[in-house]
Amino acid sequence: MNITREKLSDLELCIKIDIEENDYIENASKQLKDYQHKAIVPGFRKGMAPKALIERMYKASIVGDAVQNMLNTSLFKYIDDEKLHILGMPMSNDEKTGDVDFGKQKDFTFYFDVALAPEFDIDWSGINVKYNQVKASTKDAEAEMANVQNRYGKFETPESVGAGDYIYGKLVELDKKGTPKEGGVETFVSLNLQNLKDAELVSLFEGKKAEEKVVFNMAKAFPTADIERALHMDNATAKQFKSDVEVTLSGISRIVPHELNDELFKTVFPDQKIKDSDAFRKALQKEIEKANNEQSDYLYVNQVRRALIDQFSAPLPEAFLKRWFASRGDKDMTPERIEAEWAGKYLPSLKWELIEAKLEELQPVEPTSNQIVDHIKDILRRNDKREEGETKEQAEERLEKAARSIAADRQNVAQLVDRLYADNLAKLFKEQAKPEVEKVSAKEFAERAKE
Repeated sequence: MNITREKLSDLELCIKIDIEENDYIENASKQLKDYQHKAIVPGFRKGMAPKALIERMYKASIVGDAVQNMLNTSLFKYIDDEKLHILGMPMSNDEKTGDVDFGKQKDFTFYFDVALAPEFDIDWSGINVKYNQVKASTKDAEAEMANVQNRYGKFETPESVGAGDYIYGKLVELDKKGTPKEGGVETFVSLNLQNLKDAELVSLFEGKKAEEKVVFNMAKAFPTADIERALHMDNATAKQFKSDVEVTLSGISRIVPHELNDELFKTVFPDQKIKDSDAFRKALQKEIEKANNEQSDYLYVNQVRRALIDQFSAPLPEAFLKRWFASRGDKDMTPERIEAEWAGKYLPSLKWELIEAKLEELQPVEPTSNQIVDHIKDILRRNDKREEGETKEQAEERLEKAARSIAADRQNVAQLVDRLYADNLAKLFKEQAKPEVEKVSAKEFAERAKE
């Protein structure tokens, strides 16, 4: 067997593979003998058909298989040995190869067209993308402080309804006459009056006691999400629910917010020495910003990815690549569709694949198995309680085993893998591009994320 190549252009080669009879005859002969022993041919006992008959029946397919196997193995070995960084896959040049007859020919010559990846470098100094970080306002911190006070507050059961209370009771859908609708909704509900869409509606509920009734329009009073939850509806149905309802109160709950004191400060931030409400507010402000860092990373990765693709100016063998896409067997991938979507879809995707390979040379970005397992362990550890009598080492071993079991099913952790991949990219981009951090409002951030 002999393999040579011809340079067609700076980024295209034609690989020629000559296969002689001596290269495949040993394997083909073994296959023929095996067929002869197993073949069931009418008029002959199993395995007793003449060798010449078996050859006439099977030689062409056996030689074809042997040659094709040798061809594939040798082609990719040659590409590896020669360290050819190819784009797509080698494509058979049928015009040069011509017709092949495995039944009559002894020697064969095959031609394959190959596209090479261009050489290029990333100019990190040309990536001028700022790192957008959400700046939590004092108002945001005040709202979060109120949430925390409620979260750690205590419930009371007052005799009458006040603004912001939770009410419980039986809800009945009414018809246009104000009477229970036949076949309408009838269910027990829990409603949070803090979510009322109009402050004036509070007066409908204030002062009401158990066993008293209140009539209101559900769509005008509460957001769609509340209607979904309370009436056990899907989003589309909840949006269409416009009826008046009657709720007969059976209970009232009120959250008494936790005082802003040392007990609350230590509960929320056990590792920080917070002395007053101002320090508590600032700590919450930092937590809000920290919670938004993941979204900041995603936005930064997307912006740098676009910038890298825009920067990529190396030539590509586009004619070959279009032909390769069209040859992949997807009936929807017609030459016309590929041409129409080339600049907006296929070309950016190809550029990004080449950029990814270049990034891998700097630092691996694909999450490793250990990174996935460690991340799962961290998640499990947050809600894990050590079993009675279990040592720290035994608990760690148990978590390790559980994490590896979860990680074994890549479908289960696909979303996690994507997140770790984005985290790795963000880290690499920050190290290389050294972005300027720009603090923006949540509204500004949302607008930039849409771009």
